[in-house]
Amino acid sequence: MWLEECDSFAELCRGYLPYYLLIILPIFIIISPVNPVASSHEFPVYRMHQYDLYGVPHGCRSAFICLEARSLTQWSTSRHCVITEALSLTPSLFHSIKHKAGALIIVLPQKITDLTLEEKQHIMSLEESMLLRPEITIPVYFASWHPNLQTILDDLSNEFVTDERAGSAAEAMFNSIYASGYQVVVGSGPALAKRDVKVTTLHGKLTGTGAEEKLPTIVLVAHYDSAAVAPELAFGADSNASGVAMLLEIARLFSTLYSTSRSRPQYNLVFIVTGAGKLNYQGSKKWLEDQLDSPEGSVIQDAAYVICLDTVSTSNNLYVHVSKPPKENSTGGLFYKELKTVSESLNATTVEGVHKKINLAEETLAWEHERYSIRRLPATTLSTLKTHEDPIRMSILDTVQTGQIDRLYKHTQVVAEALARHIYNLSSSQIFIDPLDVSKESLSLWFSYLASQPRAASLLADKNNVLVGTLKEAMARYLGDVKVILHSPDKQEPEFVFYDIANAMLNVYSVKPIAFDLFVTIAIVLYLGVIYVIVHNFSRAYSLATRFAVKNKTS
Repeated sequence: MWLEECDSFAELCRGYLPYYLLIILPIFIIISPVNPVASSHEFPVYRMHQYDLYGVPHGCRSAFICLEARSLTQWSTSRHCVITEALSLTPSLFHSIKHKAGALIIVLPQKITDLTLEEKQHIMSLEESMLLRPEITIPVYFASWHPNLQTILDDLSNEFVTDERAGSAAEAMFNSIYASGYQVVVGSGPALAKRDVKVTTLHGKLTGTGAEEKLPTIVLVAHYDSAAVAPELAFGADSNASGVAMLLEIARLFSTLYSTSRSRPQYNLVFIVTGAGKLNYQGSKKWLEDQLDSPEGSVIQDAAYVICLDTVSTSNNLYVHVSKPPKENSTGGLFYKELKTVSESLNATTVEGVHKKINLAEETLAWEHERYSIRRLPATTLSTLKTHEDPIRMSILDTVQTGQIDRLYKHTQVVAEALARHIYNLSSSQIFIDPLDVSKESLSLWFSYLASQPRAASLLADKNNVLVGTLKEAMARYLGDVKVILHSPDKQEPEFVFYDIANAMLNVYSVKPIAFDLFVTIAIVLYLGVIYVIVHNFSRAYSLATRFAVKNKTS
């Protein structure tokens, strides 16, 4: 009976159907992924900063990636792109990756605002080590946490068994053929220097009673840009959204006092919002050159005091940074006394002076007031940080924190009240009380607006930037004679150079090792060879089977 079935099978083999079933279908089954949708992922990533300062390159100099992904512990060559969590990466490991790997992708914590103090210190230490290295040749990207990205991290850590970790040669060989992997692609072209860069500085003025040119002038300064290891992650809530918010609130308060002749003091107040503060205070530098080196009159030529506001919401302490201690009866000395008196009367904060000489041998200055001190203008920086080396000033962790608005509100009260007492020569009366009081709501709105968007200098260096336009409108609302000054780096020897490609799309593809492709190719060739021999020699195989069946039947 079964011989008749063999005849039917032989007849079937003469058609095309068995060729499909025996050859094409198995091949598609072998090479097709189990889940085609899960074989490809796409994530937004943010490239590490890239700029030149005084001819010295900073940050990563590459952008394109097309490499095999490996975990932090299993990469080995420049053909690998290391994908790791930020909390697992250390400065020493980064140094090794920087010199030997092909690329680096750092995955940020899932809840970056809920980190412990130890975790924050770890990330800031990592950022500091990355920022201190002037030039990095490999592409470095940061990615926000995502469930699919976490799955990829887990797969990279668990599925690969390197030769060193394999228990035997057979295990290492099997892993090299069978293990799954990921191919990482960031299809950006080379980063190019930005052209037509414009750094914007704005200033406005409140004119006192009397001959304007003969009145003493007090200047308030704050830079509006921020900095971090990646431009798109530089939200700079404390440094320096807090400083700009304080400056605008003080401008609002004093604009009311200056609005009538009865309450207008014999002082000029100048408010300056500068750009590129994180690049050695280029905005202040260029603005001072235009003002002091110009044959025309300057609004700051005979300034009695310059007060810079930088990072003013970190703690309950307020530090008065100076390059040279002011004389007791000078404007700086009197203002410092008023600060201490007001802070004690309001019981809001602790005021402490910090003296640090200007070190011109350093590539960058410590505080913005040093730009004005170099030009022989008495100046200070008010900050809640005791040292300029605090890593929070250039960190991706500088985001809005609980209690920050309350601290900013208290410090604004102290600074505004001390300034008012000084220019009105009042020692005890509180000037800013209802209805003319510091508005926490106004502070909160400006602080939240500024801290809600990345403000790296390279992202704001265009002529018609929206944020700069908003600041101009706010200053024009409170101040008179608001001017916008645009500065461009020198074309021959630029002080700074910005580059494009601040963000990109990361594509991660699920792939098998190259050895697996070779193994599948050999298996398919062998399989097709066997099928070919069987099909073309079926009659001989059939006769042998018939002879064998007859023999068994007779026996």
